[in-house]
Amino acid sequence: MLWKKSISSMLKNYNTFLLGFVLHAFIYTQTISNKGQLVLSGLTSDDVPKGQSNIESNFRYIPFISITKELSNNQLLDLEFAYRLDRAYSGDSLLYKSESNHRCWVRYSNEKLETRLGLQKIVFGPSFILRSLSWFDTIDLRDPTGQTDGVEAFRLRWFPSNKLSIWSWAIKNKQDTLSYGGRAELSNASGEWGFTYHKDPSKQTKLVGQVATQVIGPDERLAIDYRYDGIFGLWNESILIRSDRSETTMVTMGVDYTLPFAAGILITGEYMSIKESDKNSWSNNPPDRSYSALMASFPLGIVHQLMFVTQMDIETERNYHYLRWSSTYDHYSVNFILSVNPKRSTYNTYGESLPGSLAGFGTVFQLMFIYNH
Repeated sequence: MLWKKSISSMLKNYNTFLLGFVLHAFIYTQTISNKGQLVLSGLTSDDVPKGQSNIESNFRYIPFISITKELSNNQLLDLEFAYRLDRAYSGDSLLYKSESNHRCWVRYSNEKLETRLGLQKIVFGPSFILRSLSWFDTIDLRDPTGQTDGVEAFRLRWFPSNKLSIWSWAIKNKQDTLSYGGRAELSNASGEWGFTYHKDPSKQTKLVGQVATQVIGPDERLAIDYRYDGIFGLWNESILIRSDRSETTMVTMGVDYTLPFAAGILITGEYMSIKESDKNSWSNNPPDRSYSALMASFPLGIVHQLMFVTQMDIETERNYHYLRWSSTYDHYSVNFILSVNPKRSTYNTYGESLPGSLAGFGTVFQLMFIYNH
């Protein structure tokens, strides 16, 4: 199809577009700003892989540069570029390193329309912890940095009214195939509604949602989500995923309420159910899966905050507990994190296939410093 070829060409050559925009920005007077995030952390665990130290340290730095050009009639043209450097050490030995683009996009917007091309984040859905609509992001409520991986995409958002927004996107996969989809968001007296469709023709195995549901081969996804805010906050995400080999339904329900004590204690609960059926008649259907999660967040004055998250894989009876004390100032925060997780020996897999990091296994204590400039 012609539109697929056009978008694919744009995604392959968007770096050239960005370079042209940067040169134009330096030739003509524009607004140029820069910022960055530095993350330093150290952790220790009682579940250490063989041959590794029980002390792990991590370094991450993401510098951002933004260029903005205001056009006539409330139109705006802007660009953002960010580069990410990661290092992880087990004792004094290098465990992991990575250097890559973190963001690289150009955007045009006016009062009714926004288009964005390049390496960007695409995030939607009302759930906070289990996040079955985490299709294109890696946001984790427990990560105090708030960062997510991006996707190379062309995204368009149209706002015909204050109550309705319509999205569409085309995303380049690692195999250079295009997946595409769209979303409509409607706000009315009954609450906030979302309707999402996505088609991915790639043959690779994909992991969908926060709990990494496996989808093999080309697939189509349909989703309806809803949120209501009243005395209680209520939300639901219902998803159907069809591929050549299987059909998966995912349902997430959530509720939150702020207890009127001190500055307010936010209590959030979520439940997720996953049912999979194999289309091959000679195969047994995978067992149903279900998860529950509970979060409590308690501000202690202006600077400090205490957060507790517990999550259970109901079928395997694996429990994950997370406690964080955060102290946040103008440009930096200090985070003390204690987590209790299943040990590596409880997973039915070879140790070599599990992540080498100490994080996420056994009892882990972590100190994290985040500086934003």
